[in-house]
Amino acid sequence: MEIAVLIFIIAVIFVSRSVKIVPQQNAWVVERLGKYHGALTPGLNFLFPFIDKVAYKHSLKEVPLDVPSQVCITRDNTQLQVDGILYFQVTDPMRASYGSSNYIVAVTQLAQTSLRSVIGKRTRQDL
Repeated sequence: MEIAVLIFIIAVIFVSRSVKIVPQQNAWVVERLGKYHGALTPGLNFLFPFIDKVAYKHSLKEVPLDVPSQVCITRDNTQLQVDGILYFQVTDPMRASYGSSNYIVAVTQLAQTSLRSVIGKRTRQDL
């Protein structure tokens, strides 16, 4: 009887580690033995227990992000304080996981740099 219970517990552990249900508008990145293997799409997915693991979970929804205010200088040397809201969406879960150590900070920095560049090319009267 004890052996049957032990086998049942081991079977439950294997099934719980091998069956993953990914919610809609999500992508989960799978690593096989520590190396990128693929991304799980929404729905029922099967993994090899103890070999595969879900390393990252990304939402594929559009995310609003507040860009901090900053001082920009126009072409005619006028200082402006600007801020904004950035909307971004993860389209490639592999690049979001391994392309940058923190992709949200990278997106924010890119938005700030682009905003300073655009403001720097214009004069005060253009704005």
